[in-house]
Amino acid sequence: MTYKSLRFIAIVLVTLMTTVALPAQTPANIRVGTAIATPGKLVYGELAVPAGSDAGTTIGVAVIAGSKPGKVVAVVSGAHGTEYASVVALTRLITRIDPATLSGTVIVVPLLNVASFEQMTPHVNPVDKKGMNAGYPGNAAGTQTERALALIAAQIVKPADVIVDLHGGDIDEDLRPYSYWTRTGNATQDEDSRVLALAFGLDHIIVRDVDLTNSAGTRSLSGFTLSQGKTALVAEAGRSGLVLDPDVDALINGCLNLLGSMKMIPRAVTPVAKLVWIAAPTSITADKAGMFFATARRDTVVQKDASIGYTTDYLGRRTGEIRASVTGLITYIRGVPSMPAGATIVSISPILTAIPKWRP
Repeated sequence: MTYKSLRFIAIVLVTLMTTVALPAQTPANIRVGTAIATPGKLVYGELAVPAGSDAGTTIGVAVIAGSKPGKVVAVVSGAHGTEYASVVALTRLITRIDPATLSGTVIVVPLLNVASFEQMTPHVNPVDKKGMNAGYPGNAAGTQTERALALIAAQIVKPADVIVDLHGGDIDEDLRPYSYWTRTGNATQDEDSRVLALAFGLDHIIVRDVDLTNSAGTRSLSGFTLSQGKTALVAEAGRSGLVLDPDVDALINGCLNLLGSMKMIPRAVTPVAKLVWIAAPTSITADKAGMFFATARRDTVVQKDASIGYTTDYLGRRTGEIRASVTGLITYIRGVPSMPAGATIVSISPILTAIPKWRP
């Protein structure tokens, strides 16, 4: 072969390399515990929380990696293990996302607080009595909850662009569905969160402001996520330990709507026909232990000072009447008689006629 022929072939090869489209970039090699993202595949695994001052545990994870590049979205539930509707929703969401048509990566963690679920303990991890949505970024040398949160922070929050934190009304909470638009005062971040809240599709959105310079505002999963410069969305549907199809479906469809709005899956998003913006709730808590009986219902508007229920001692003798502290919508009311001291009895959110300016 002559020099001219070799030179011609070289020119052709260089031209092809610079003009022919290269294969699409694959998702980042994300690893969550034993689950390693594989382009175009759904992979299951476990996040192992090692034993320390108390027992270790394992948290199940699923990683769905598309064959095309895109954002990384993590969807998490079960920080309160008896918020069953949200846990069940995420177990069903996993197989609703088709890796073949997905752009980017979706991490799904249905149940963070395994001990809470197994021992039917609301609000806290029964192993160390700590809340699993109140201790971020965790502590690798701490108790089980703290060690688990340290792993969540490192292996789920860190690689994600967006965190969706689902809840579902605990065993004692008769709750109506809503999502949160959590604002930080950062215009870009706040707009990103607003867009996702609208896309999710629940018809009530609570406007909540946090101060990221105050550590108290960054202890929850959403607050910690926002403090890392990422986008966060919190949504709730479910009540009183019930697993009802409307609640489960609302959370599944909300997640799919969110992915559709981000162009990660082929899904059209229909705007909510009638959207209600509400203020962060005002809660009434029990000053002593006893029994509570609601006379008002969730998802109803009450006037300030209206009676919403009464309390008794353990012999049935009335000990007080609970009245609304503000005018607004009952977002949830205590759904069981059990009322330990400090328990939340009711949360009432004033209905907004206009979105107020952010204030920490």
